[in-house]
Amino acid sequence: MKVLILSKACYVAAYRRKLEELATLPDIELTLVVPPYWRQGKHRALLEPGFDRGYRLVVQNPVLNGAHHLHFYPRLGRLLDELAPELVHIDEEPYDFVSFHALLAARSRGCKAVFFTWQNLLRRFPPPFGWMEAYVLRHADGAIAGSAEAAEVLKRKGFKGPLAIIPQFGVDPEVFRPDERGTPQGRVRLGYLGRLVEEKGIRLLLRAASDLQGDWELELVGDGPLRQEIEAFISDHGLKERVRLSPSVPSMMVPQLLQELDIVVLPSLTTPHWKEQFGRVLVEAMACGVAVVGSDSGEIPNVIGDAGLVCREGDVDGLRSALQRLIDDTELRRQLGGRGRDRVLSFYTQRRVAEATYRFYRQVLG
Repeated sequence: MKVLILSKACYVAAYRRKLEELATLPDIELTLVVPPYWRQGKHRALLEPGFDRGYRLVVQNPVLNGAHHLHFYPRLGRLLDELAPELVHIDEEPYDFVSFHALLAARSRGCKAVFFTWQNLLRRFPPPFGWMEAYVLRHADGAIAGSAEAAEVLKRKGFKGPLAIIPQFGVDPEVFRPDERGTPQGRVRLGYLGRLVEEKGIRLLLRAASDLQGDWELELVGDGPLRQEIEAFISDHGLKERVRLSPSVPSMMVPQLLQELDIVVLPSLTTPHWKEQFGRVLVEAMACGVAVVGSDSGEIPNVIGDAGLVCREGDVDGLRSALQRLIDDTELRRQLGGRGRDRVLSFYTQRRVAEATYRFYRQVLG
């Protein structure tokens, strides 16, 4: 089984661990096409080294690098001619030009093709994106949805092909693991890792934290348009001794950062055009044995299950109450951390995701 995967997300080294796991499964020859960097505004997120065993890694710079909906790989056709894969896995949304372009290239060479989607809102896109999506849904040989809601959206849009519900990437439980030093004493350490944007509920978190009682501190790790507003809030509310704001860190530094926390919180807010599609940081924290708190936006409750606390999105008092409960109860934090680790081992490791993806490949290829 010769498979070519097209994925801009795989510039992140930790995500390529899934490919290493895929490559160990029987009768599969794997190639990954990935950009040398992904442009994020004025910043270039460089292709991170590592996790490249067992498969071929091909670095190609797409046209319009950084444009999620418009980029594509102009030399993809030549690569398909060279490798002659049986299956092309387009790890992109069906309304993006890269998916339309790759599907055309695959079909013209007799390759089967599948795509991936996180889109969990039923949205109608204007031309040409709606046209490209309609073509992809009509002609793709299969689809992988990151959540049950995303799968339902595909069905409501008329997709009738083979469909699997599989998270895009899992975590490596040997990398994301509990701190071997045991439970530290002192301040209870809360953390948020992610974009500093309104829909992630960062304003809500700061309001909830400003009235928390006890000995605690909050680490905010990320970048985004709300940074200056957050800095002003911290200053205006006398939280400089409690709240620390740090820039984003490379993916390989995230496990150590999570291991130093007692609680991770993700208070996402649904907007007319977005709701939480997964909440990967929750799975990473759970793998590290860290108690988690999330809102009920999108997929968060399904990810957490019984391994954390879930509050209504937008509910400052509910969020504060959940955080305060965990600050005050060391034993509850320990219990939830253990449940979280078990849940990740059952559903969310890179190995589990790779095995499910492999089974779907075989189904599509018959």
